[in-house]
Amino acid sequence: MVAEREREVNGNGDGERTLIFTYGTLKRGFSNHPLLQDLIRAGDASFVGTYRTAGKYPLVCGPYRVPFLLNFPGSGCWVHGELYSVSTRGLVRMDELEGTSRAHYERLPIKVVPAGEGEGEEGKEAEEETVAGVTCAEAYYAHRNYAMEMWKKNGKRGLRCYSQKETIGYVKRKDRPQNLTFLDHIRFFLASN
Repeated sequence: MVAEREREVNGNGDGERTLIFTYGTLKRGFSNHPLLQDLIRAGDASFVGTYRTAGKYPLVCGPYRVPFLLNFPGSGCWVHGELYSVSTRGLVRMDELEGTSRAHYERLPIKVVPAGEGEGEEGKEAEEETVAGVTCAEAYYAHRNYAMEMWKKNGKRGLRCYSQKETIGYVKRKDRPQNLTFLDHIRFFLASN
């Protein structure tokens, strides 16, 4: 099993790096990927590859079609995304974007495998225990304060992948009502019919 933190090899003096599994708007081609591009240019992140969760997790859409991974292992689907190696400086910027200090998301451990690993006939994935090459990383999960309500609101159905199809109706942060916090948007979404 690959360690969650890897020793830095590029010598920029930042110490350890953390593997971060991205599943939504931080992926290539999506609205928040420019942050990762900036981090890559600065030497604070590098693309590792296309990965999927080793176990099943719910991936759902919330207000403004924002994606949320829910920390309910065994529910949902095997979620596909991208893995990045990120410096401590890069994590500060990612944590700020994800609102970890404001209870928007939580950065917690997750096990992932390279996409395609353990996929059998018709794209059916094998259970985590039967897949070689499990990597320990971290991911930004919906905060536990509202995760169960988000799962129920989505009919306890999850996505395999946050794709361009799911972004139809996505509203960028700068285009949302600025007089409300993100948690307000989540509360209104969860209370709506």
